[in-house]
Amino acid sequence: MASTPTITPSNWKYDVFLSFRGADTRNSFTSHLYKALCQNQIHAYIDYKLHGGEKIEPALLERIEESYISVVIFSENYADSTFCLRELSKILECMETKGQKVLPVFHQLDPSHVQDLTGSYGDAICKHESDCSSQEVESWRHASKEIANLKGWDSKVIR
Repeated sequence: MASTPTITPSNWKYDVFLSFRGADTRNSFTSHLYKALCQNQIHAYIDYKLHGGEKIEPALLERIEESYISVVIFSENYADSTFCLRELSKILECMETKGQKVLPVFHQLDPSHVQDLTGSYGDAICKHESDCSSQEVESWRHASKEIANLKGWDSKVIR
């Protein structure tokens, strides 16, 4: 029986990678979470740690691979961003191939909207069909469903 490779302390650079839609949560939930992680000596990666001149998307995808845990903060406009959706697909890939731990957080968003691809979340993914390949959009749908079905936190239930 084949086993899923696991990430070991010797091959990760960050404890936590934060995936979030900046316009929705950067100056509220995500900044508080990042601060709390840092105060507890948890080495978290957030996108403003990018170096000047660094290409954003490849750098973020690399940081996901270098992280032991990914926290996905699903919010109202998360699926509007192709960056966020590409991160989500990469996170699922790392979960499946490297054993990365993934923790979903539903910030002011009904988890069932992500799980079932309904409401504003489902609508946002559908809007990408005209700009992106059908294969890529399908990978986003799959990643959304898989990650949304993991045990996580719903901000409407837990403070």
